[in-house]
Amino acid sequence: MTGDARALTPLAVVVLGLLRERPMHPYEMLRLLHQRRDDRLVGGSRGTLYHTVARLERAGLIAEVGVDRDGNRPERTTYEITPEGSEAGADWVRRHLPQVDRILEFRVALSSAHDLPREEVAELLGRRRAVLADFRAEHRAGLAAARSRGVPFQFLVEAQRELHLLDADLAWLDAVLTALADPATPWGVHELPPDTMARLEAFRESVVS
Repeated sequence: MTGDARALTPLAVVVLGLLRERPMHPYEMLRLLHQRRDDRLVGGSRGTLYHTVARLERAGLIAEVGVDRDGNRPERTTYEITPEGSEAGADWVRRHLPQVDRILEFRVALSSAHDLPREEVAELLGRRRAVLADFRAEHRAGLAAARSRGVPFQFLVEAQRELHLLDADLAWLDAVLTALADPATPWGVHELPPDTMARLEAFRESVVS
């Protein structure tokens, strides 16, 4: 793997996102993946995570910052994200956030979108909305044409479901874009109140203790 964002896997992007928060060791990453339920998107086996960490280090996207031992536990290597890793992760998110045909990549990009500026996220999601709106119009027209030709109901059930999903996706996007346009909606870690960050830090400590 190179520093090219196109070579990153969804799990690698999640790892980079964790290390943007602070340096940590793979065991802590694994605990957070399970605790935050991010493993429902990218999996979370120990072997896969350690392999991904090793590949990121070889690519220069993360770097070792120390090794510690807690009691009788095995030594744990702590890693931090490099500037190249931060750039590669952000580029990956930019590439996949507007997509409509790779749902896993989109969901991972969405979960890391808070690392990008508010205005950029709004622009990227706006592009996704435009594509979805065009697709919904085409899908609705096709469904109407099928009905006009007398296609029986049972052959249109899946197409009707797809239309409802498109309606829901667009409604959700509209709500998100409205929230992003409101300056009162916090976006990014730097916009969160100090007490919120303190609670998050306490939660993280409880997860890895």
